[in-house]
Amino acid sequence: MTVRSRLPSGRRGTALVAVALVAVLAAATGGRRRVGAVDTVAGGPTLVVTDERGTELVTAPVSDETEIVIEYTHSVEKTTVRDVYVPRDGELVMTRMEFSSFGAGLPSQADVTERDGRYVYEPPSESYTTLHLKTGHVADHDLIVGDERYDLAGMSDGGAVELTVERRVAPRL
Repeated sequence: MTVRSRLPSGRRGTALVAVALVAVLAAATGGRRRVGAVDTVAGGPTLVVTDERGTELVTAPVSDETEIVIEYTHSVEKTTVRDVYVPRDGELVMTRMEFSSFGAGLPSQADVTERDGRYVYEPPSESYTTLHLKTGHVADHDLIVGDERYDLAGMSDGGAVELTVERRVAPRL
């Protein structure tokens, strides 16, 4: 049985290429593309912070050199604590913790150095595909990405947030 195209002969090749391209794309993505989905193959790494409902609170382009800092007030000591991460291969890698005094939950028996009047703990390499964080108004969690500061506690109304690194063409607006 011969299948005939209704397209003029000059367009048959173009139509076949288009059909083949759609088939390849569907196979490569498992056929699960959503309308308006972001191209996650060609884009650069982006920090994405979502709240408990999945609403994106922050999207920020990052590189391997970008420091991502969770800064908060220790609930007992009332001093500033900074947890510092960098994005690596789609994960968040903790590079250090900075604090001013030893209190509950802080590394009291770890090797720390003193820099600029603060203690600095450099943990063994720990990475997170998803970093889960319960914010709070007492701790007043902030997120610092490069030179930008975000009020995480305020943005999430003291709720939980998740931080991930995704590849995106551009942050969603």
